[in-house]
Amino acid sequence: MMYNPFSLEGKTILVTGASSGIGRAIAVECSRMGATIVLNARNEKRLNDTFNMLVQGNHTQIIGDITQSDIQKKIADQCPILQGVVLCAGIVKTVPFKFITEDVLLNLTNTNFFSPMLLTKELLRKKKIEKSASIVFISSINAYCVSTGNGIYSATKGAMNSMAKTLAWEVSSLKIRVNCVLPAMVKTKLIDDVTITQEELVADQAKYPLGYGEPEDVAYAVIYLLSDAAKWITGSEFIIDGGVRLS
Repeated sequence: MMYNPFSLEGKTILVTGASSGIGRAIAVECSRMGATIVLNARNEKRLNDTFNMLVQGNHTQIIGDITQSDIQKKIADQCPILQGVVLCAGIVKTVPFKFITEDVLLNLTNTNFFSPMLLTKELLRKKKIEKSASIVFISSINAYCVSTGNGIYSATKGAMNSMAKTLAWEVSSLKIRVNCVLPAMVKTKLIDDVTITQEELVADQAKYPLGYGEPEDVAYAVIYLLSDAAKWITGSEFIIDGGVRLS
């Protein structure tokens, strides 16, 4: 067999938010690299679509909304021992600061920050994450880049980055690695949830030397962090932005 330090053969990986977009691409590409995938999302039909895209293997699905504590516990109970965890579930809502409501603030914070952290806690408490495993949080460059109406979203991703660093330190004695991937604009349906005209979208994409990213571009970065090739990387923020920060 050809030597490949980026292989995921023999690894079982949980991917949340796997029913579409970046989460789906991560699940599919990880399966192509030899991983056994545990899929999670709340939309059963779309999750089944993802399941059918996976390369043949002993893959499983756990359907449910990870914002619910009972689903967090269900996932932790039903998961086999994991060598990788990818926390990808998230939402975007554009709301100018003066129109922020408590409901919107809590919804985004619960989905994008509380839920992935609490699920990870459950997995660790129940010893479902193996020593030398890799945990990857899907964050965003919005944690550091200002854009009108996206203050709450940015705040949730900034909080994720900070907590991930603390977690990386706390689990380092187990050789468990924790990293964040921070994509810029990627062509997914989340673009539809951002209040922007087609003209503004074209103008924004022109700022990217390499154009907007594809979900697979994020998946390949995640594969690297899940693989043994990244065994000396933890507490890092892996920015992939098509060169937009160069402009």
